[in-house]
Amino acid sequence: MNIYTRKGDTGETGLFGGTRVTKNHPRVAAYGAVDELNAFLGSAAATHPTEMERDLLSGLQRDLFAIGAQLAATDTPKLLARLPKAALAEGRIGEMEAAIDRLDSTLPALDSFILPGGTPKAAAFHLARTACRRAEREVVRLSESAELPPAILPYLNRLSDLLFVLARYANRLEQQPDLEW
Repeated sequence: MNIYTRKGDTGETGLFGGTRVTKNHPRVAAYGAVDELNAFLGSAAATHPTEMERDLLSGLQRDLFAIGAQLAATDTPKLLARLPKAALAEGRIGEMEAAIDRLDSTLPALDSFILPGGTPKAAAFHLARTACRRAEREVVRLSESAELPPAILPYLNRLSDLLFVLARYANRLEQQPDLEW
């Protein structure tokens, strides 16, 4: 299989199912933003300490691949029949909420806004969080013209909360206080 196909040289790309759209189509923007978020999350996971919440982060990255696949398909049931791993597992939002609660219980109470930064790992989580918010905005924009699986928007909304808590947790592990605004 070649990495290059030349099919996108005219500014179009193919969706799951074969439909061709321009590369600035809202659907492409949505799954592209999710892909970017996944790369930022991978960068955060690869930043020291790499063992911090490794299984949680790996699961989130797999979820984001599934969400990206769903966003790249105009017929979600047909996609899931062909590619079952593109399904977002039931209960994932609840699992993220449990992780938020578990990690947040170890952190000092927050009574002001904090500046993104601190340790390199915390800063990487803050970058992922802002990419998550951008992905959420792109998915909202797409949802104005296309029907989407109902779990995607709540998932992204909860994920940004989790990434915020992970950033604070990363600082706490390294005894780096959050910088208040």
